Amino acid sequence: MRIQDFHQSLADLGAKPCHIGRISRAWLAGKPLDTGTKYRKTEDYLPLAVREGLPALAEQIAGLVSLTSEHPAADGSARLLVALADGQMVESVLLPRDGLCVSTQVGCAVGCVFCMTGKSGLLRQVGSAEIVAQVALARRYRPVKKVVFMGMGEPAHNLDNVLEAIELLGLEGNIGHKNLVFSTVGDMRVFERLPQQRVKPALALSLHTSRADLRQQLLPRAPRIDPEELMELGEAYARRVGYPIQYQWTLLKGVNDSQEEMDAILRLFKGKFAVLNLIPYNSLEGDAFQRPDAAHIQYMTRYLHDRGVLTKVRNSAGQDIDGGCGQLRARATQLVDTSRLRRAVGRAPANKVET
Repeated sequence: MRIQDFHQSLADLGAKPCHIGRISRAWLAGKPLDTGTKYRKTEDYLPLAVREGLPALAEQIAGLVSLTSEHPAADGSARLLVALADGQMVESVLLPRDGLCVSTQVGCAVGCVFCMTGKSGLLRQVGSAEIVAQVALARRYRPVKKVVFMGMGEPAHNLDNVLEAIELLGLEGNIGHKNLVFSTVGDMRVFERLPQQRVKPALALSLHTSRADLRQQLLPRAPRIDPEELMELGEAYARRVGYPIQYQWTLLKGVNDSQEEMDAILRLFKGKFAVLNLIPYNSLEGDAFQRPDAAHIQYMTRYLHDRGVLTKVRNSAGQDIDGGCGQLRARATQLVDTSRLRRAVGRAPANKVET
């Protein structure tokens, strides 16, 4: 379902735009659709035909997503395995400090070699109403003041649905525009369309390396945009909206954590309105990739930060429960041999990417 379908169903019941706005805000807050306000009860505001039609519509909306399982982690996050109406499953993540990570596709077509989600390929798009329904579901458990589109899927490959969801959340969902974060591997349509939107989200770009050849190996079906060009596109958007670009760098031991990469980062980031997020790889037993040692991660962070690059370490939520992005769904759907989904201890890296 798309948001416009939901709004059209309300209009068919006789709802005016003001009624649709009231009902949408109740939905986004995780409340019943017929919730009134402090100063005006529903029966004094909504037309009778709308009130009579709401139960059936509410049942349909409630069926968009349902919680299959919840997996709390020690870092304060909680991964939610969410079932869609057709039985497909996606993951949402309750993040510390009132954040939520949502999924935009079932599977993913980019095929990043270090990502569990990409192993299944793309199964289908997630509709804009299904995206928003993940927020409504999460708000039943805790406040959500920030939404990041970094879950399963590549948002740029489902652009219309994602932008519809961002607009509704930004206009009716009580979320600041810079607290809506659009994450992408890079796609020219993103840089063309985001500046045209009423709600202009923050942007997170998956960089992962300064080398175009290595990036092509790590992200085999991402658009062929060199890191330098990608950062110039990001910089133009950052200056336009007034908040920095977040660049994502998944740390892979022996692949993209070298001194040469660190010095290239200094060159690429010089003068940029940007933040670098180092994301240590969520290593599992038997993986081709492993995370760098903690001491090396600390060294990289200090080296870059001391030389002018605002650098933060962002551990993937839920690593202590082996719940990195796509792993819960992989276990639930038996996409992989679940016996290998265990934390690796002391394994040497067996990297398959040329460095």
